Amino acid sequence: MTQPLTLNLVEGSLSIAFPVEAAQALKAEIALLLERLKVTTTGGARKAPQPSMEYRYMGDVFLEVFCNPNIWPTPFAAKVLITARDERIRITTEAELTRLVEDLNQYLETVA
Repeated sequence: MTQPLTLNLVEGSLSIAFPVEAAQALKAEIALLLERLKVTTTGGARKAPQPSMEYRYMGDVFLEVFCNPNIWPTPFAAKVLITARDERIRITTEAELTRLVEDLNQYLETVA
């Protein structure tokens, strides 16, 4: 049985079955996103546009996490678009990037 990952949203939360390997892959994608966010906001002047993060996991539930680093002034202001769906339900919502990082870290500590 896969440990559920709970994502705390602006209003409410979402829990889905999520394997450790997928959580580690998402964490790696977020680390790259944070680097891209730093590039776009360093020194107050806009740098070259950075590619968006589009993470997708397909298991019992499809999970997609999307973020365009070019539209956020700082990593702390950034939000991600989260889509979770299966054959019966689809949820699309926004979450704070910093909260997603905290939720992932907590999940990885719990399953370790």
